[in-house]
Formats: sequence, structure tokens, C-alpha cells
Amino acid sequence: MPAGLDVLTLALLAVFGLAGGIGITAVGPGGVLPTIGMFLLTGLAPPVVAGTAIATHVVTGVLGTAAYTRSGQLKDPATRRVAVLLAAAALVATPLGVLLNTRVSGREFGSLLACAVALTGVLVLLRERRQGPGRAPATLPATRTVAMGASVAVAAGLFGLGGPLLCVPLLVVCGTPVLAALGAAQAQSVVIAGTGTVVYALNGSVDWALAAVVGVPELIGVVIGWRIAHAVPAGRLRYALIGALLLMAPYLALHG
Repeated sequence: MPAGLDVLTLALLAVFGLAGGIGITAVGPGGVLPTIGMFLLTGLAPPVVAGTAIATHVVTGVLGTAAYTRSGQLKDPATRRVAVLLAAAALVATPLGVLLNTRVSGREFGSLLACAVALTGVLVLLRERRQGPGRAPATLPATRTVAMGASVAVAAGLFGLGGPLLCVPLLVVCGTPVLAALGAAQAQSVVIAGTGTVVYALNGSVDWALAAVVGVPELIGVVIGWRIAHAVPAGRLRYALIGALLLMAPYLALHG
């Protein structure tokens, strides 16, 4: 079995993957769930947790990008511009996050992950209050977009995330429509996950069997989440996610 884990643990990790995939395309901050699951349930070292988690986001990022291209968001020139700038920043900044991961202990990783999870909960809450029907899209300056993309990529490389976790709330808080933010973040996640996976794999920090256990349900969740984002009012789901993230943050800090 992957990493010597029992059947129940693998089933729980698959559930984390499914929930993460739904969150990635429905609300953005879902990609942290596979990282949380592996950190809490496997006892793996931080580089293996992050490397295995980020590997699951390669195909989910491609699928999410294809989905938001099909639904039109990534065909819009303004959204494509944001996506390209975010992706370019990620190509440079993601390896820095991977490097930082190799410098932290398990306790430090847990504490930093707890901070990222709590920050995400706050950002999603701010997003809920900032977004509204009929609000005109904002045009982000290129420098701000690149700085945002680099910051997100460093965090994603450190924790093994795809990018939408922080990128979607940040974009919406800055005035980007939700679906456009989701589409741009999916495109960035392909670069983050691809670059991060290569660097972690070169260091021997990817458990490919475990990545499959988490990643296959995650792919299914990506399709479900995309449908939710377009067909179902997701306010309740977002508030549930906010509550779960804020409640989980102190446990992650203590568990580390």
C-alpha cells in the first residue's frame, strides 16, 4: 500500500481528495485539503507531503483550465491576460517555495500551514462580502498581478498547493468577478503544479502511488465543483469551507 497506510486511512485520504477537487473549481480554496489530509493522517515528512500533494494538482489544473475555457471565462482577453501574468510569476516563484519547504521542520510546517489555512478562511470571508451582483470587473495593474502571482506561487510551492487556494480570494477582493478569478487561477495552477512537481520529484519527495489515491478522486471533484460553480448558488458551501478552515487551523498548529 502507498506509504504503508491501511485501507481506512487511504479511504479518508481519497475523501480529502474528492472534497479538495470540488473546492478547487467551485470556490477556489480547496486544494489545501489534500495537503491537510496527508499531513494529519500519514506521518510523512513535510517535503513528501507537499511534493505528493502538488503532484495531484497537475492534472486537476489542466482539467480545471479546460473546463473554464469551455465555459468561456478563459476566452475573455482580460482574463487571459491575468492568467498569463500569474503563470509567468509562478514559473519563477514556485521553486523558491519548494526550497523553503526543505528548510522547515514538521512543527514549523504545521504552524505555517495553520496560518495559511486561517488566512484563506479570512480571505474567503472577505470575498463573500466584497462580491455582489452587477459589480463591474476591476482591471488589475500588471505589477500587482505579478506580485500577487509570485506570492501565491511561493506559498503553493511551500505547502504543495495548486494556487486557487489563495489566488481566487485575492483576485475577487481586488475586484475580479468570481468565475473569471476561478478560470485565471486554474491556468496558473498548471504552472505551479507542473514546476513544483518537477522540483520535488528531482529531490525524491513524491509518493506517486499515494498521489494516485488522492488525485483520482480529486479529478472527479474538479468536474463536480465546476458544475456547482455554474449551476448552484455556492454561498452555503463557501461559508461551510470558511468554518472548516478556521476550525482546522489551530488543530494543524498543535498537530505539527
